[in-house]
Amino acid sequence: MNFTVLRFDTIGSTNDEALRQARLGAPEGLCVVARQQTAGRGRHGRAWISPPGAGLYFSLVLRPALETRFLPLVTLTAGVAVHDALEEAFGLDCDIKWSNDVHVGGRKISGILAETAETTRGLAVVLGIGVNLNSRNFPAELGEIATSVEAETGATASVEKLLDALTGALAKFFGLLYGAGGAEIIREEWTRRSSYAFGKEVRATLENETIEGVTRGIEPDGALRVETAEGAVRVIRAGEVQNLRRSG
Repeated sequence: MNFTVLRFDTIGSTNDEALRQARLGAPEGLCVVARQQTAGRGRHGRAWISPPGAGLYFSLVLRPALETRFLPLVTLTAGVAVHDALEEAFGLDCDIKWSNDVHVGGRKISGILAETAETTRGLAVVLGIGVNLNSRNFPAELGEIATSVEAETGATASVEKLLDALTGALAKFFGLLYGAGGAEIIREEWTRRSSYAFGKEVRATLENETIEGVTRGIEPDGALRVETAEGAVRVIRAGEVQNLRRSG
């Protein structure tokens, strides 16, 4: 994958700009990077706090030659890439929370948002990645659930060092996804890096119901299997999945 980086000091949303570029015909590998976002967003329309210089705010245009059923693996592939980039650049011990967050010590350090657009060149997927480099401007409510590179390492984090590691990891793992047997390879790579793959007690909040159970691996398309107390295995393709911390 060949990368072209568009840099902005301030932008509304890197994903919005990447989607605009994709609709104009931008090739796979176009990246949008900003020092600050004024309208950054995560899943379900949530705001992504994006103060100046406090994080990596990054969006990538992809044009994946994949069967439609395997498109959810784009998010899992990104999670593997972010996991390895943070380990390579800063020596962090990371975990991947299904399906789109990267954690350190049980707290969120990175979020991933994939959005699609139909363009004159076919389907484009824009992959938005936010990584917390420091937490000095975190709102109080984020203190218990989020962390940053600086908080975990005690050192100032270089955005350029992370960007170099991230683009290298993205090129590597999307190269694997696009190759022969790529879907299976990515599922294996994700499973090796995620404590959520097997044996994790979770609560899945879906549109019309809530499911509790134990994780039993992932489906061919990356969906999460959860076994309930009654022994039924439910397949989770969308929704919020939380770790259940049992007391006692």
